[in-house]
This record gives sequence, structure tokens and C-alpha cells, in this order.
Amino acid sequence: MNRREFLHQTAVVSAGLALPFELRLRGMVADDEWRTFEVRSDIEILKASGVTRIWLPVPGTGATPYQKRASTTFDAGQGRAKLVTDPKTGAMMVAAEYAAGVKPVLSVTSSVATHDYAVDLSRSTRRRTDKVGLARYLHPTSLLPTDGIVRSTAAEITRGATTDVDKARAIYDWIVANTYREPSVLGCGTGDIRFMLESKNLGGKCADLNALFVGLSRAAGLPARDVYGIRVAKSQLGYKSLGASSGVITKSQHCRAEVYLDPCGWTPVDPADVRKVILEEPPGNLPIEDPKATEARTRLFGSWEMNWIAYNDAHDVALPGSKRMLPFLMYPNAETADGPINSLDPDNFRYRITAREVGATAG
Repeated sequence: MNRREFLHQTAVVSAGLALPFELRLRGMVADDEWRTFEVRSDIEILKASGVTRIWLPVPGTGATPYQKRASTTFDAGQGRAKLVTDPKTGAMMVAAEYAAGVKPVLSVTSSVATHDYAVDLSRSTRRRTDKVGLARYLHPTSLLPTDGIVRSTAAEITRGATTDVDKARAIYDWIVANTYREPSVLGCGTGDIRFMLESKNLGGKCADLNALFVGLSRAAGLPARDVYGIRVAKSQLGYKSLGASSGVITKSQHCRAEVYLDPCGWTPVDPADVRKVILEEPPGNLPIEDPKATEARTRLFGSWEMNWIAYNDAHDVALPGSKRMLPFLMYPNAETADGPINSLDPDNFRYRITAREVGATAG
């Protein structure tokens, strides 16, 4: 695909296109530079029992406006491993298996190129009717129902909105105004949006708050998807809370969201990170009208800083060789003859993920 086709199909805003002043001011998509990161995961199961299996998400092969995968390599020691793709969702992972008595250790390295991503929302005055292939992003999943309280809440939020952009912005603003980041939530949360709405407990982390955006968007008729990945570098836009604090990114998993808007196409959003800025950006617990919060709220509807890599947009992922199905695949997973191992249990499941920037290229 040449550059003209790329820009036309993705509506990515670059230096050669008219960018809203606030985005140009903040340096988003200033040029054609792609940053390349090398991400390495080293995994060890400490209490193996019988046959042991490990599944690790890796960046997919599909090219996007913001990411292209270069390579993935792996070493399973005395075990067996292969790169597999879930046939239903397209999620890619390294799946490794170890016989009884074999030490379960796995090392995986991926090289990924990323590019800051912004969409020109001013194109919303025109209509695009072709939505072939988008049906799956309107369907409910195990934790993203689109009926009942989810549908009624979406209808209330979007009442009076006439365009896709207006509907999506109404949902985004409602989440920013009504949810909060809850530090005590383990990992990135579970994404059980029906429970959140029925219990009126709207606290959580990215897999909760951005899942709420996705579920409400689908219920309002907007194709939407969670995108699961991990932060790999510090923010270059001045946000201490929105980047990896060091090269060790073991706990830097982060879920983002995209919504399909006529005629902009897939549009990046991240209301969860707005709430993260409000809670964590110095000096902390910022009022929602604080300039830092306001700037993040503006920027994160329509753009992403790509100091983060994406794994997949999959829900209800079947693990090959296992009877388990995961609501989403963002963390390393494992099981032994005794059953699944908690991905957040360091006494049984030890892993270390590191990232380093290895270069930049143009075009």
C-alpha cells in the first residue's frame, strides 16, 4: 500500500494534512517517523505439576495506522512451543507445553514498530455507508452485553445525538464524568460492565472503564472494540502517569478502545486514561476541570500516543490445548495438572517483561 492509499483508508492525520491546532501544538503525528521497540517476556512456572502449558499474547500480524509487527521469536527450553492464531478472534499467542518433570520456562521477544495516531474528526459532516466486516464489533460478549441496563443506559446517554461522533463523544464524556480509577483493583480489572452498571459501582481500571465505553457504544449501534496491549516507553507529551516508568514493564499492561465513526473510520479513544491522569498526575487527585485533565480529555478522544503496543482486540478467547476460555487475552496465562495459575500470583507464576527502543524509521 502506498502512502496516499494509507492516508485515504485510515484517515490518519499527518504533517501534510490539516490538523486541529490543539493536536499540532501537542506534537501528535508530527512526521512519518515509526519508533521500533523490542519487547521481551521471560516466564517461569515455579510449582509445576504434570503437564504444564503457557500462553503469551504477542502483537498480531495485521498492519494498522499505528502499528506494524516486525518479528516474534521464542525459546521454550526443553518444552515445545509454537505461534498460533485463535481462528475465531484472530488473537495471536505463543503456546508452549511442557511434559511432567520438564522445567516450564519460556522466553519470547517481539519487535514492533509504532506511530502516533490521530483521526480528523472534522470529516464527520460526510457519511460512509459501507460497514462490511464490522458486525462482530456490534455483537455482545460474555462480559459486554448490549441488552438490558447496558442498552437503556446507552439510550439515555445518547438521547438527542444525531451523528456517530456526537453519540461517541456523549458516551466518552459520560464515562469521564461518572467513573473513577480504583487503585485497589487487581491488574487492569475484569470488564464486567453489567455488574458495574447494576451495582452503580463505576470504579475500576482500564479493562473496566474502556470496556464500559465499548459496551455502551455497541448498544448505541456504534461498532467498537477494546484493544489490549502494554505500555513500552515514557510519554513524550508530558504525562508522567501515561507511560512506562522504566524499561521493566511487567505491570504496564493497558487496554485502549476504538470506535467506528462515519465517515472517520476507526477512531482511537481512551477515557480510562483520562481518569488515570485525574488520579495520578502530580500532585494527584486533580479536579476534573484542572488544565491537565482537560487537555487529556480533549486529546484522548481521537488520538493515541504510541508509547504502547497492541496485542489484539479479542474477547472470549479459547486457549489451545485447554478447556478454558478467557474474556480477554492481555496477560501471560498458564495451567498445570492442578488447574489454572493466577496470572497475578508471583509465588507460582514468575514473569518479567522488558522493553527497549531500538530505532526509528521514516515512512
